Amino acid sequence: MNWKTIIIEDEQLARQRLKRLLANYAEVDLIAEAENGQQGLELINAHQPDLIFLDIEMPLLNGFEMLTKLNKNHPKVVFTTAYDQYAIKAFEEGSIDYLLKPIELERLDKTIAKLKQTNLAKPVIDINDLMLQMKGKATLKTLTVKLGDRILLIKIEDIIHVQAEDKYVFLHTADGKKHLTDYTLTNLENKLPEDFLRIHRSEMINTSHITEIRRGFNGALIFVMSNGAKVNSSRANSESLRARFDI
Repeated sequence: MNWKTIIIEDEQLARQRLKRLLANYAEVDLIAEAENGQQGLELINAHQPDLIFLDIEMPLLNGFEMLTKLNKNHPKVVFTTAYDQYAIKAFEEGSIDYLLKPIELERLDKTIAKLKQTNLAKPVIDINDLMLQMKGKATLKTLTVKLGDRILLIKIEDIIHVQAEDKYVFLHTADGKKHLTDYTLTNLENKLPEDFLRIHRSEMINTSHITEIRRGFNGALIFVMSNGAKVNSSRANSESLRARFDI
């Protein structure tokens, strides 16, 4: 049996990665992709898929909000997200599985195996596996960066903000230094703890280092950081940021 499948994910690189991984499974018939919850809702109602891979934090509607708006034909859900605080919520929503990004093929194999075992009939989550994933993400303390023939260990707590410039990504640290990293901004968004917040397609900040928030041009926000840096949000993110900081 083939499963009509839709990917609902706002990050283009994450969609492309998942699409490549799913191409390994003949059972998965990918029929559509959506980049936000509203688009996902429309595609589900139009195509009635058997299965969706659903991100949680998305513009317009998050994954949980989207699910509450579905009509009576509910597909089975595999949540895909970088935010492990949603794990128990996902479990309560009756998903088939819960994958922490960046998703690895070996872990996706287990999800596909569960789908085959259940034939999409009922949700099955290995809660122990889920908790191991959560623990692994929570224990991240440092990032490595290369400096010539040396490898430096940068403490997560010392990173003020992360900035993408053209094809390069830099870590700005509390000592005023700027470190080139091999990670993409999306990789880091998936890897770093919840204190780190993506406020722009090219900027992510460590919220524990915010000292001031100012109103910027055309509804954007300006975050003043502990090292004096001023980091601008995108206008598209302003509403969710205002809600997060209650401003």
